[in-house]
Amino acid sequence: MELRTLRYFVAVAEELHFGRAATRLHMSQPPLSRAIKQLEADVGALLLVRSPAGVTLTAVGTVLLDEAQALLDHANRVRVRVSAAAGVATITIGILGDGTDPGVARLAADFSRHHPGIDIRVRDTDLTDPTCGLRAGLVDVALTRAPFDVTALTARALRTDPVGVVLRADDPLADRDGLLLAELSDRRWFQFPQDTDPIWQSYWNGGRPREGPVVRTVQECLQAVLWNGTVGLAPLGHDLPAELAVVPLTDMPPSRVVAVWNEGDTNPLIRSFIEIASSAYHR
Repeated sequence: MELRTLRYFVAVAEELHFGRAATRLHMSQPPLSRAIKQLEADVGALLLVRSPAGVTLTAVGTVLLDEAQALLDHANRVRVRVSAAAGVATITIGILGDGTDPGVARLAADFSRHHPGIDIRVRDTDLTDPTCGLRAGLVDVALTRAPFDVTALTARALRTDPVGVVLRADDPLADRDGLLLAELSDRRWFQFPQDTDPIWQSYWNGGRPREGPVVRTVQECLQAVLWNGTVGLAPLGHDLPAELAVVPLTDMPPSRVVAVWNEGDTNPLIRSFIEIASSAYHR
């Protein structure tokens, strides 16, 4: 069995869907399906039960998944140890937004356990650069939110979060169970600086130009709402001060948490980071 084929199988087994696995692997679905069928032929048993809704693991597939994950983890550790011996023993991670996200906490614990002795550096960034300094060469990999311009970058989706509008708690709309973007058309929204990625800016402005105060950090966003009655968007599930409220937006596409790295970067620590992140955010 080739490690590449086992990576294909693990992606399908974790996603339980060929389409999502193909997206995760940055490949089309037909060669992925052929690779899995060849793996089943090599094993001599059915690994996955296919249906219109997705796939489920057979008993043999469940055993292979455990063994494949362990084997791939070991292969990554071998790469990292060899690279460390050659002097590549540092990784710099850019993080955008809330560092208290449970996915980040699980990832930090898992990555540290897999790579003891590696110098892990973290760069906390503001909202003006969704790549967290990746394009500027300040970080090796970024934990951030899409969408933004991914030219020359590779992104792995880790999770999707519904989005809501942040309001003052005494706002007439704050008690609603849900809102439409059109109901906020006459409000002032917080803005990012003019040189901010336009795809990123457009998403957090609900897809249209807005007027309002310029902010750079999450804290400035919250203060803009508190002091100016400005509205803005935020992923659901984050704690807010008692003076603020968040109401779900029913027609807003969800926010995707992604891991991003420079296309073609062969640092084995990045490969290991991405695989561990995919597992940590799926638990």
